[in-house]
Amino acid sequence: MDEIHPIKVAALYRFVAFDAPEELQIGIQAQCAAGGIKGTILLAHEGINGTVAGNRTNIDALISFLRDIPGCAELDVKYSFAKEMPFYRMKVRLKKEIVTLGVEGIDPKREVGTYVQPEDWNALISDPDTVLIDTRNDYEVAIGTFEGAVDPQTKSFSEFPDWFRAHRAELAAGKTKFAMFCTGGIRCEKSTAFLKAEGIDEVYHLEGGILRYLENIPEAQSKWQGECFVFDERVSVKHGLELGEMELCHACRRPISQADKASAHFIEGVSCPACYAERTDDDRARFAERQKQIALAKKRGKQHIGVNPRDDI
Repeated sequence: MDEIHPIKVAALYRFVAFDAPEELQIGIQAQCAAGGIKGTILLAHEGINGTVAGNRTNIDALISFLRDIPGCAELDVKYSFAKEMPFYRMKVRLKKEIVTLGVEGIDPKREVGTYVQPEDWNALISDPDTVLIDTRNDYEVAIGTFEGAVDPQTKSFSEFPDWFRAHRAELAAGKTKFAMFCTGGIRCEKSTAFLKAEGIDEVYHLEGGILRYLENIPEAQSKWQGECFVFDERVSVKHGLELGEMELCHACRRPISQADKASAHFIEGVSCPACYAERTDDDRARFAERQKQIALAKKRGKQHIGVNPRDDI
């Protein structure tokens, strides 16, 4: 990338057995603080997951530090670049799961679906014997997905097991192969392990997720439609991991399009068409005051937490 995009963003994860993840927390936090790195890292007994950003030298140093942790030498990392820092603070948190499925006994380290490289993905999902499932949440699917993918319309990943059990028979009608995908690959580690535990034999998932596919597959050959939601202030990315067109509603954190912004229900920092009916007048008054403080901070040349970096692009 050129000097216009000096921020390196690393999406990382690794399923590995940590006996005492709390002992890793302080060291990782210190490494990030020393390098001015921002973002979020989750630690659990099952492994590590996160997205962080910083200058290239310090991100490379952090990844080297993490790969020195026993069991993390093969840490999965996907890089992209940004014009401005997409996070406001650094958090290293302890969790029960690094991605919450909520089903006991599911262990991707023990059994998982077959990995499919981006270059081989089109052939698999074009096979009429394959049912393709998008394991992401409804607001992510709404702005982009693969051609022919089934949308579970889930609000959270923990809803996926019940959804699959309820629809398994209709999904499997005339099909023997199940292919699944997610943003960076981590949710599919859990979802394919879950399907294997449910007795599905032929289970596949896109290695590296949508991000690696968009990075490696030319748009002319792509079966991806739309943009890919990312969990930072970039909001979405397109082919080649270029910055997408979507913005973020700072009231509900859902992605919004230019058409959404033209709606009478869109008020900057207060509401959007998706969340207007979910909020009370008191909520909107509180959000309006926050937006006022953001505008005042910007006028003073300072950044208020909650402002969208896209405003200055």
